[in-house]
Amino acid sequence: MRCLLRLGASGRIEVISPFDAVTSAQLRAIRPRGAWLPQRRCWEFPLEAAAALQGQLADRFPMEPELERWLAWMAQPLPPLPPHRELVQAAALAQPLADGRRLFAHQRAAVRWLLARRGAVLADAMGLGKTLSSLVAARAMVRCAQCRILVVAPVGLHDHWRSEGLALGLQLELHSWARLPPELPPAGTVLIVDEAHYAQNARTVRSQGLLRLARHPRLRAIWLLTGTPMKNGRPAQLFPLLAAIDHPLARHQRAYEELFCQGHWRDQGGRRVWQATGASNLAELHRLTRPLLLHRRKQDCLDLPPKQRRCIAVELDAAAARGFQHRLQGKVEDYRRRAARGEVRRDAEVLAVLTALRQIASEYKLPAARALITALLARAEPVVVFTAFSTTAGLLHGQLGGALLTGGLAPSRRQQLVDGFQAGRQRLLVATYGTGGLGFTLHRARHVVLIERPWTPGDAEQAEDRCHRIGMGAPLCCHWLQLGVADQLVDGLIASKAERIALLLQRGERQLRRRGLAAMVRQLIRDW
Repeated sequence: MRCLLRLGASGRIEVISPFDAVTSAQLRAIRPRGAWLPQRRCWEFPLEAAAALQGQLADRFPMEPELERWLAWMAQPLPPLPPHRELVQAAALAQPLADGRRLFAHQRAAVRWLLARRGAVLADAMGLGKTLSSLVAARAMVRCAQCRILVVAPVGLHDHWRSEGLALGLQLELHSWARLPPELPPAGTVLIVDEAHYAQNARTVRSQGLLRLARHPRLRAIWLLTGTPMKNGRPAQLFPLLAAIDHPLARHQRAYEELFCQGHWRDQGGRRVWQATGASNLAELHRLTRPLLLHRRKQDCLDLPPKQRRCIAVELDAAAARGFQHRLQGKVEDYRRRAARGEVRRDAEVLAVLTALRQIASEYKLPAARALITALLARAEPVVVFTAFSTTAGLLHGQLGGALLTGGLAPSRRQQLVDGFQAGRQRLLVATYGTGGLGFTLHRARHVVLIERPWTPGDAEQAEDRCHRIGMGAPLCCHWLQLGVADQLVDGLIASKAERIALLLQRGERQLRRRGLAAMVRQLIRDW
């Protein structure tokens, strides 16, 4: 194995070396501390350890050019920014935008808050205008430091970002989560990351790519935007976001997981596996993250019309009920047979069975959904329908008409359909969660029908809040159709996770210990 120092995928220094007792002892003595990565067969150190590493290893370990360039930039840092009051003055918060809009009070507060921080998570609820707030703050940075603005966002939201940038006279460099740039311009960059919860798993390529940009020596500021910073109710999902903004809690992952994620070793198939999927000490996590994580609810900032939820228990006639039960029973018995033969994976297969049960229920809810939507349309009420399954969406669209928004459409066509609904050319829009539940404004709707719910409270909230946002003129009613034990299980899970998220973001004091979804489904199948 060749000895060398190189820049890793996440923007840290990797030390590649065959085992040598003397070198290992030297590396363990380096400060700041590094960590041995068994999967990559190398040591990993923060950039701040570069001088100590060079002092110990420079004569034996060559350095790759990419790392040399980063360290040269670190030796010649960018000029300091002006004081906060000058940045706020440059933001011109009292002036109207080119299209006549003015910032709301909560948006002006968000701009001031962002300009006081070089790394931060703006976690306001969906619909509070995080896009505009972050761009106004970035414009002040450009005016004072002549830096670039780079935006990472899902490709379907790029048109929205371009239009908001034009309203502020800004040139944005837009990148999708699928194609993150490997470098930043030498002159300095303000990095805005939309839907930052896409990076909630530190092991994924996109999370590593985000961390690499966040640690770049030419970064002026990084602001993460997400309405769901802990989308699935697990503090482990918050760790990559804290690492991206260089929060002190994220400098020691194992300590973070032990304290907030119930991290522990467990036996699995005769080997020890580190488990960190729980939640604990949420009040302490809230206290420690509050300076760099701003979360505000709509009712705290805006006088919006209320949002109401109606849970509708779907009732089937005798023949349909027998058919529904027969198909569910067949799916469960098939799983039991394969489990008895040892053919199923412990967790993945269980979740696949749950998805199949939910898809069967979705099909049997179609008559009730059709009756509800027809009655609403007869009253000239604009309606948005969300479902997890494209087959269900297609069937509803075929029966009721309207606009159909699924992942098979090009982003430009999706926006055209949304614009048509908003303009009143269509009174019904049927969408899947993955397509319609992200980034679009649908505040013309007076009713949202959720055929079934996604597994995470963040996705359910995202879908509803496409309609419950600035600009709506009447109350919003959300109809949750529920049929069978699979729906009950998921809806109960959403409530459980939402409670955990509230404890983090709204300063709760209790600690929650919840069973995993896979364990709950296995118990459901055993009790069937």
